[in-house]
Amino acid sequence: MTSLRTLGSSGLEVFPLALGGNVFGWTASEQASFAVLDAYASAGGNFIDTADSYSAFAEGNEGGESETIIGRWMKSRGNRSDVVIATKVSQHPRYQGLSAANIKAAADASLLRLDTDHIDLYFTHYDKPEVPVDEIVGALDELVKAGKVRHIAASNISPERLRASLEVSDRAGLARYVAVQPHYNLVSRDTYEGPLRDLAAREGLAAVPYFSLASGFLTGKYRPGTPVDSARAGSAGKYVESERGRKVLAALDEIADAHGTPVATVALAWLAAQPTITAPIASARTVDQLPALLGVAQLRLTAEELDRLTRASD
Repeated sequence: MTSLRTLGSSGLEVFPLALGGNVFGWTASEQASFAVLDAYASAGGNFIDTADSYSAFAEGNEGGESETIIGRWMKSRGNRSDVVIATKVSQHPRYQGLSAANIKAAADASLLRLDTDHIDLYFTHYDKPEVPVDEIVGALDELVKAGKVRHIAASNISPERLRASLEVSDRAGLARYVAVQPHYNLVSRDTYEGPLRDLAAREGLAAVPYFSLASGFLTGKYRPGTPVDSARAGSAGKYVESERGRKVLAALDEIADAHGTPVATVALAWLAAQPTITAPIASARTVDQLPALLGVAQLRLTAEELDRLTRASD
């Protein structure tokens, strides 16, 4: 049985891999999404990350497709109390920004799509510096007091704004962020390592990083001269020709070979072992893609292996 990890000060116990819901209703149909969700849950997974805007970026979609699919899945399986649902506010085409009124309206819309009476972890998706932090935190606190949200968190936020938000919470006795969601992986370390991670560590915040596999590059399937038919090929391609990308892949290949495990599992295991990280987020379009992600719950890299990967990506 995989041991769960405690998410910061929230008391929430989560599987060490958060299943990303960005593909549901985009590159994964409802039927395919249900199959992935079922397989994840049957492996002991209980932490699902989505956003109200997923997947407004896909042609013909208006946003909210992912939440709707997750809501239908939970209802059909009768398992709402077994899963930790994280969703986000600020980017839905009809609910843009972080004004107090928008946060509350967007939360109600998310609850409706998820077909639930509460959100376990509610993230501000992208910080909006034009909105005072006390307005944002105040609105989130109202949602917590109303029982609509259990815990609050911040994604894509600067250390300065995060610190100011925590100070408002502490000073006014309001709900406090328990987690951050940074862009962080073996080939993209600069955004999180440094002041943001130091602050998270000091304040006891959990980190739940997105793009954990660098848009698929860290699965090892994107290599020089190898075309890949994927909606993410463009995003992953930028790493293929970089010196850092080549060094990281070489180190991943050797360590994966030594463990007899997929490259993606090793990349996630490196991330899961970093300070403050509770659960990397990774998504799967098909059930076949899941085992390489779920393997992070079992794989423990040695200190030497971790150091080798870190040096390869420096």
